Amino acid sequence: MIGRLNHVAIAVKDIEAASRLYRETLGADVSDPTDQPEHGVTVVFVNLPNTKIEFLQPLGENSPIAKFLEKNADGGIHHVCYEVDDIIAARDRLKAAGARVLGDGDPRIGAHGKPVLFLHPKDFNGTLVELEQA
Repeated sequence: MIGRLNHVAIAVKDIEAASRLYRETLGADVSDPTDQPEHGVTVVFVNLPNTKIEFLQPLGENSPIAKFLEKNADGGIHHVCYEVDDIIAARDRLKAAGARVLGDGDPRIGAHGKPVLFLHPKDFNGTLVELEQA
């Protein structure tokens, strides 16, 4: 059901510093920051030959990333994102298997402009999983 790894998301307190570190120290191709107010984050993508790294910085006090950083002061891996061919079919299959879809269960548009869903970390070895329609 899952396809390729789309990205690994890392929560950061300072997206500019994280971008500079990857750009200057690792020589990475780093996008410009983009605010995603509907998700409460500012995002940057580090483009790699086989996938991406996504930096997430809180956008506002009610951001889920702000809450994550309260518990993980140095930041860290927030979630992994896998591509699926049909997000509705994937959601229905996962729910039938007992997996919990976060929110109301309906896909939302993610940072790449494609439908996404998040799966409860307690159902996936403590890892928050994002599914994105390919």
